[in-house]
Amino acid sequence: MALATVLVVDDEKNIRRTLRMVLESEDYRVLEAGSAEEGLKLLEEDSVDCMLLDLKLPGMSGLDALARLHGEGQGPQLPVIVVSGHGTVSDAVQATRLGAFDFLEKPLDRDRVVITLRNALRAGAMAREVGQLRQQVLGRFEMIGASALMQKLFAEITKVAPAAKARVLVTGESGTGKELIARAIHDNSPRAAREFVKVNCAAISPELIESELFGHEKGAFTGAVARKRGLFEVADGGTLFLDEIGDMSLPAQAKVLRVLQTEELTRVGGERVIKVDVRVIAATNKDLGAEVAANRFREDLFYRLNAVPLHSPALREHKEDITEMVRHFVQVFCKENGFRTKQVEPPALERLMAYDWPGNVRELKNIIERVVIMSDDVITVENLPPFLHAAPKPAFDLARYTDRSLRDFREEMEKEFILMRLEQHEWNISRAAAALGIERTNLHKKLKAYGIQRGQGE
Repeated sequence: MALATVLVVDDEKNIRRTLRMVLESEDYRVLEAGSAEEGLKLLEEDSVDCMLLDLKLPGMSGLDALARLHGEGQGPQLPVIVVSGHGTVSDAVQATRLGAFDFLEKPLDRDRVVITLRNALRAGAMAREVGQLRQQVLGRFEMIGASALMQKLFAEITKVAPAAKARVLVTGESGTGKELIARAIHDNSPRAAREFVKVNCAAISPELIESELFGHEKGAFTGAVARKRGLFEVADGGTLFLDEIGDMSLPAQAKVLRVLQTEELTRVGGERVIKVDVRVIAATNKDLGAEVAANRFREDLFYRLNAVPLHSPALREHKEDITEMVRHFVQVFCKENGFRTKQVEPPALERLMAYDWPGNVRELKNIIERVVIMSDDVITVENLPPFLHAAPKPAFDLARYTDRSLRDFREEMEKEFILMRLEQHEWNISRAAAALGIERTNLHKKLKAYGIQRGQGE
């Protein structure tokens, strides 16, 4: 069986015959074309793994054909080896710029042709594998939603993505998918082939964030044992995603502002000015307007970042998308774990739809991963976490508090809220206290004061 299919495009019949003999002796399947036009037509009709392309052809030249292939997105997945009997350095450089894998001069050496072809096929296989993995990743993290809110967001992404210089500020609660929005903008922009670099500003200490963003020179500070490129440099030509920008220190904000204004930076401890071309997308779950008013965020940086504002809605605002999201996540996690795709019982879907999802899509996704692993062929209510077992509680009735004091009302509301958080976190005191924003000791005191015991809310 042939190892791969190779298309030979050359107007000299003897060259095509010689290459056919060489390649078929190596078990390759060979297709022939006497012109670029004929070769491009064969690519539409047959599956080809590599092309040997002569530069000097009647009609369309080899370089024009290469440019056509590159423009049609064949790229590195179809490796092209350019061949020329009158090659020049400028031809070789131009062919490389257009995406050629290698450049061979006539008369051709048999061994070099065979070795170059093997390398090209290996590179093409790797490019296809990377493309498949990329599609899997996009499938895992794709944005989902047919609701009016999500369709509006998709339309906004479609409009802003092609504007390769436009800065975007994505706002929304934690877990709503702000990074997905940033990736969607990058993947649909002219910068898609370059790097998408994420920086979690809240996870990097104020002392290190300047080194992370702008890089440093050897010896710039204790521990700087070698020169390091900053993430602005790594993202050059691509997109830099500044997540949790509201947690960035004021000194770092000043330096980021200067880079945005000048498109230049200097590494920590360095003197050389480095030009960068980076699209910045920032995200935050804070109200940056309020942060500016409190002098915790620079107003001039806020306006620089907020050129195009996008809002990522909370899941409770578009619950009609939950069913589609659940089915998508079930399919993804079943595939990842080698399971047959599982079904979700309607009562289980009803419980999922009734919950308000304070952790948003991230919380939903984590729960679906857990139930997919722990359930049988059908996901039932019993497979859901305990806090989702109970039927939805009736709507809040203010009338029953007509004869109660404000203190009674406040204490009962606090008790109910604590119970909700405990059930949500399966009565893990540490996690519930963190979600409530109080110390564990304080939560223990409130449990004792309200007489709350495990199972009370079920």
